[in-house]
Amino acid sequence: MDTPDLLRDGPIELAPELLARVRRQRVAMLAALENGEPVYGVNTGMGRLAGVRLTPQQQAEHQRNLLVGRAVGGPPWLSAELTRALLLIRLRGFLRGDAAVSAELVTFLADRLNDGFRPAVPRDSLGSAGEIIPLAHAFQTFTGIGSVLEDGVLTDAADALARRGAQPYVLGPKEGASLIQGSPLAEAYAWVCGNLVRRLVSWQMMCAAIVVDVLGAPQAIYRDPKFRDLIAGATERPVVQAPISVRVGPEVLAFVDRTRTDLAHTLQESWDTPSDSPSFLDGSFVPTTGYHAAALGLRMDAVKAALVHAAEVSVQRLHRLLDPQFSGLPPQLAVDPGPQAGLTPLHKRAAGELHAMRRLAAPATLGSLDTSGGQEDVQAFATAAGADLETAIGHFFVITACELIAGRQARYLAKGPGAPNLAETYAWLAEQIPPMAVDRALGPEVDRLAAHCRASG
Repeated sequence: MDTPDLLRDGPIELAPELLARVRRQRVAMLAALENGEPVYGVNTGMGRLAGVRLTPQQQAEHQRNLLVGRAVGGPPWLSAELTRALLLIRLRGFLRGDAAVSAELVTFLADRLNDGFRPAVPRDSLGSAGEIIPLAHAFQTFTGIGSVLEDGVLTDAADALARRGAQPYVLGPKEGASLIQGSPLAEAYAWVCGNLVRRLVSWQMMCAAIVVDVLGAPQAIYRDPKFRDLIAGATERPVVQAPISVRVGPEVLAFVDRTRTDLAHTLQESWDTPSDSPSFLDGSFVPTTGYHAAALGLRMDAVKAALVHAAEVSVQRLHRLLDPQFSGLPPQLAVDPGPQAGLTPLHKRAAGELHAMRRLAAPATLGSLDTSGGQEDVQAFATAAGADLETAIGHFFVITACELIAGRQARYLAKGPGAPNLAETYAWLAEQIPPMAVDRALGPEVDRLAAHCRASG
């Protein structure tokens, strides 16, 4: 997935012209507040209490209270990768200008990204119209309240700030409301998961090519030029048709990649849409629906469904590798079938991972309920879709590792170099995974290979 420069790895540096634009927008917003008109979440309550006007003293405390009172979540916590993505995307939105927060808050946020500050943000059970629960947990820490994670250990946020030489941030008008508006967590899931799916498709394409090579499957059916290049020169056995799982692999993966591309386009649209409600646009406070990330959630559900089907194909290919009827190799890819179990237990691991994926296949975006006294009567549940997608991706990387190990063992038993353009992959797998000359516990090797595939590709 293409990502803006701000979302790439490395230290965050804010250009002076960006901060100057943020300051100009902030000055204009503060001036607009002086007319005394009601502005949601600034001089009024939120949700069902939006009709309650706040006194000047209440307004001074309100922005901090918005964060404290909504932090009702708990563990499990977001991963470090997703937490950083959440903070990055929040920063990106603030730099767009429609939130009209101060340059001081923008700078504070960038500094926390650069010093490894990781708020403890709940991952599950987030049943609000937007993302107020996880965002309250994330950003109350800026004021010295709540907890952060340091080396996996919950730590007081105030202590973590002090160790970094930072004072708790004092929120100005509208800043607490802006910190909990929009759907940056759904966007973080879409960004992180989109990149993971891209890697997964690449590894799965390699798995499909290895199986075609080892089985000697007929090649005329394949149309994808990159796939045809991978299997070029592979020896074909005299069979009329390979199993369906072997034939449809590239086509299934092409569809997965299309759903990933659709998600990337939807994410870009979300990034370009004002997310505060109200946003400060052209000198006025304008209500928006940027918090309703249903389009992102539905796209992530679609990617998840496509991945489940692709995983079914992968597990079936793995099973075909173990069957001498299709492979021409020893049963279960064992050197000494009978006394040795070979790789049948590996297939059972893959089948278990697939079963876990199937249980995640139901759309997470469905099931709205009334909350906030009926003021919020529809939820997008996009973060739930993202969490399920991330979990499903993790299972699929394990399945991929299992198929790669089986392909490595099959190439070892089949002798010969195989397709020339797969030689580098076979050599790399041989370095990573010793041949299964006798039965051994493959669990650690599966997990290590899955982690490598997740991190690269």
